[in-house]
Formats: sequence, structure tokens, C-alpha cells
Amino acid sequence: MERSVEYLQLLAKSFPSIAAASTEIINLEAILNLPKGTEHFVTDIHGEYDAFDYVLRSASGVIQQKIDAVFGDELSLEDKRSLSALISYPEAKLRVLKAENDNLDEWYKVTLMQMIAVLTRVSSRYTRSKVRKALPKDYAYIIEELMHETRGTFQSKHNYLKAIVDTIVSTGRASHFITAIADVTRDLVIDQLHIIGDIYDRGPGAHRIMDMLCNYRDFDIQWGNHDVVWMGAATGSAACVANVVRNSLKYAAMTTLEDGYGINLLPLATFAMQTYADDPCTLFIPVKTDDTPVEDLPQMDLLSQMHKAIAIIQFKIEAAVIARHPEFHMEHRNLLDKVDFKRGVINIGGKDYKLLDTNFPTVDPSDPYRLTSAEQNVIDRLVHSFTNSKALARHVDCLFTHGSLYLVHNNNLLYHGSVPLNEDGTLASMNIQGVDYKGRELFDTIDKYVRTAYYASDDDPLKQYGQDLFWYLWCGPVSPPFDKKRMATFERYFLAEKETHYEEKGNYYRLKNRRDICEMILREFGITDLEHAHIINGHIPVKESSGESPIKADGRLLVIDGGFSKVYHQQTGIAGYTLIYNSHGMRLVRHHPFESIQKSVSEGMDVIAATQVVEYSDQQILVRDTDKGKRLMARVEDLKALLQAYRTGLIRN
Repeated sequence: MERSVEYLQLLAKSFPSIAAASTEIINLEAILNLPKGTEHFVTDIHGEYDAFDYVLRSASGVIQQKIDAVFGDELSLEDKRSLSALISYPEAKLRVLKAENDNLDEWYKVTLMQMIAVLTRVSSRYTRSKVRKALPKDYAYIIEELMHETRGTFQSKHNYLKAIVDTIVSTGRASHFITAIADVTRDLVIDQLHIIGDIYDRGPGAHRIMDMLCNYRDFDIQWGNHDVVWMGAATGSAACVANVVRNSLKYAAMTTLEDGYGINLLPLATFAMQTYADDPCTLFIPVKTDDTPVEDLPQMDLLSQMHKAIAIIQFKIEAAVIARHPEFHMEHRNLLDKVDFKRGVINIGGKDYKLLDTNFPTVDPSDPYRLTSAEQNVIDRLVHSFTNSKALARHVDCLFTHGSLYLVHNNNLLYHGSVPLNEDGTLASMNIQGVDYKGRELFDTIDKYVRTAYYASDDDPLKQYGQDLFWYLWCGPVSPPFDKKRMATFERYFLAEKETHYEEKGNYYRLKNRRDICEMILREFGITDLEHAHIINGHIPVKESSGESPIKADGRLLVIDGGFSKVYHQQTGIAGYTLIYNSHGMRLVRHHPFESIQKSVSEGMDVIAATQVVEYSDQQILVRDTDKGKRLMARVEDLKALLQAYRTGLIRN
């Protein structure tokens, strides 16, 4: 009772009277009866900034839906698409429309009212207070005046509203108003953004995506294996640094490394030119993710040499990590000592395979995992560059602040890759610091150690353990964001036999189609209301072109990796999925490849290929039905207790 009184006294500082507490209760009860906000789920972006930017700007078709709902058949399809493009890309679309319209003043007047009508529809699920805070300061009063005169009552204040619009146009502020209205519409159309991992690698714009996200209003990230390897590199893990640089060179995606984070690659370039001067490094020619012929890449020979150099350094560094951690059970990934350099073969699983490349000038057959002094210098300078990049540190701070390995939200369980399982479907365990963990406890324990690795001082004994754990999360067999028996990097470079390239997936990927398995996982993470519960994850692209469905286990599992990355488009047949969860249920959106902003703006091109209803509710889902609603209802109960305390004199106001 004493602790309850202390809490109510603290609450009374914020609500110092019966009137204040009552007003807040009324406000919260009103919010609880609003429709739930729209959640937007995206995964496996892989540096494709322009495509991701389009998805956010169009809200995966939600803006087009709102326009359809407001105007129905009043506008042609062409006009509705034009309005949608204007809201998505206001500056670019305005340039096009200004060139096309002779009577610009009249177009401004019509368009302003159309945009106000859409904004009014979008903001209808929020309180006036929230909408007011979202409005730009300079124009808030005028936009609010226009919004709250609905289309039905327009005639009653015709002269008043006409005067506002006419003055906006005559003062030359119409373009500014249109841009402001578009910005706030996009801001309000999505209430919460979920990024289910793999922002980094392959594409050139991961740093730009992170800049966008770190300034986004309400978002969360479930780390993917491509994210954790960059996070590990930022902590100073040499193994993670080597993998990040190798991945960037593999796809000739140097923009994020060099322009985004200022990573100095000159020491690696110098070393590679000297060491592999007479080596064409043909096995290490970069994979292009766009239509540019690989032979047209600037300095292709140098990139290939750098690629090979960092790959050999990586294999050596990884062997040291594996030696430090026998509990990782990754000794089978040490392959340099299996090479017969005289015969040019490697023995794997008792079978000899001919190497496609036998030039290993830095590998000592008697001590194959020893770094040469030149290699050690290269990796030391790379680690220094990663750990001293302020831009990378800012983005990794953002990943830690807004991210984790998993999230339970509104009866949905979000994670990037898997929950590791044994063959019989039971939870698989991983040994961390001498203790076996599995299921939710494994995720929580990993989270604790990797945070320690990033924020701990260099002399903390857990610093290196956490760095090595980051590397394991990237490629370890019981790693939740990876979950494959091996990452066959060496084999894919040096061996022709396809069977050696195969990366066997963990048991989760075989069992995930079973409803009982998915429901077991949901219960493990504390979700007991299974009727409308879902697991949402990515990591393994859904091959829709082969007939695979993203909806699995009778709707309990949604795998929404449809291949954002350009290298997957041919494999999947599409360019990604997004998932929309609004007050009427869930809708899966399938995307065509994004071509350019110009096409979207000038031609009204829409990349949405199709939508599929995953779950629909006739009864609208309200805020009170959500996790936020539960918190607000608890707040209401506290405030009611405060009212009672005021009325009984337990607390005086």
C-alpha cells in the first residue's frame, strides 16, 4: 500500500487535480476507441535505397488506396495515379506538372483541395493533437482549417475556404503547401515501420537507408546476419571487418564503405597490387547488381586483386576465432590446412577436389593460418578505420537503440532468420560461456553479449567474446539470423563442383511449414492467443516463379523476403514483398522491380504487382486491441486510482 501511494504521488505531479486526471482519462478512452494504426513490414532491403525509398513514399500502395477511397470514380485512373505520384514525390512531380499545365493557378486550386481531402482521410484515425504535432509549423493553422471543413460542409463556408486557397495561390506559396501536405500525408499513412533485417550488403545505398531510418518517426529493426556482421565490424572484430570488405568487393558495392563511412581501402589496394601483380584473379571478378557489363567496371583488375587478398586474410582470421571457441563447432570450416599445394587439390570429407586457383603467395604450407606482417598491417588498419568511423558509429548506435534479434508486437513475432531447431522439432541449444541456451532465452542471451561487446571498454574480457559472437551470428550453424550448416565461401571461390557449394539449411527451414511447429515457437516467445498470431520473417527469398507461397503453416508463418536485391530478381520472379497490417487485417503486397524515380513521376508507374489478403476482420481492430492499447488501459486504471485517492483524501490536490 505504501509503494502504491508513492506511485500515485508521483503520478499526481503530472496530473495535480481531479480535473486534470479526469481530462486525461477522457482523452485516453477516446484514443482507445480509434482504429489501430497501420503497420508496415519490410525485410531484406540489401542496400537498394531507391526501391526502399519508393516503398516508403508510396506506403506499399496505401496512399493509392486512400485516394481510391476518397474519390472513387470521380477521378480517372490516370488522375489518381498522378495524385499518388504527387504525394509520393512532390518536388519531382511538381516540376513535371508545371511544364504540362497552361493554367497553373486553377490546377493548384483543384489539387490543393484534392490533397486536403486525402490528408483528412489519412488523419481520421488519429487524434487532432497527434495530427497537429505532425503538421509543419509554418502552415499548421491553415492546413488544419482546410482539413476540418469536410467535403460535405464545403458549401457552408465556400467563400471563406475559397479565399484561403486563392490567397495561397496568389502569394506564390501553392508549391510549398502541396509539398508540406504531401510530407505530412506520408508521415501519417504509416503508424509504425518494422524492418525485419538485412539492410546491408549487395546494393550501394545501405548508409542512405540508415540515414533515412535514423530520422524516421517510429520504427524497429530485427537484426539480420548481414546487419550483425557490420555491427561486429564496428566493435573491432577483425573477422567481421574482413567479411564486410570481402562482401563489398564481391558485388563491387564500395559506395557504402567509402562514401558512406569513409573506410580507407588504400592499404588493402596497395597490398593487393604488390602481392597479386601477376595474378588475374579471375575467380574474384565482382558480381554486378545492375546492367553495367562487368568489364566496364573502373579498375576491375584492382578490385579483383583486392577481393582475393581480403578473402585469404579472412580465412586466416576466422581460423583464429574457431580455435578460441571449440564450442562453436566450426572446425570443419578450416580448409587452408586441407590443401595439397604441390598437387593443387584440397581434401574435403575424404575426397580430393582440384583447385581452380593454386596461387597462394601469402600462405605458408607449414603454418597456413599465420598472417604475414603485410596482411596483419592491412587488417589492423582496416579495423582502425571501422572503429573510428563516426558515421558508422552513429548508425550502429541506431541499430542498437531501435533493434534487437526479435520483437513481439501486437500478437506477431518478428525475427529475421529462424529459431534453431533439432531434427525432431524441439528447440536447439547453443553454448554461450559454458551454458546451453535455446529458444527465447538464447535470443535474449545473445542480445546481452553483443551489446556488451559494443559498449564495453577494450580491457573488458567480454569484449572479444562478444566480437567473436558477432562473427558467429553471421555464419554459425546455430545462429538465429543465419542457421545453415556452413557458409561455403572457400568452396564457391575455388571449386568447380556444385555439390561443394551447397549450404544446407537448418532444421527450421524444413519444419517451418508445420502449423504445430510455428505455434510451439509462438508460445515459446510468450504468445498464447494463437488464433490471430503470426511469425513474420525473411532471410530466405521466396521463389514465387517456382510456385512457392510466402504464406506457410496455415497462415501462422509469413516469409516476406521476395528479393529486394537485384541479384535475386531472376531467381524469385519478383522484386520483394511488403506486408501491411491495418485495422481490418493483413495484406501482402508483391512488387515489380523499381526502375527509376523518373518513370514513377512522369509515367505514374506503379511497382505494385498484386496484393493478397492474408487475414481480414469485419470488426475493425481498435487501439484497445493492441499492445499500445494495453499500456493505455493500464494508465487509465492508474489514473482512476489517483481520482479515488483525491476523492478520499489519501492524496490532497
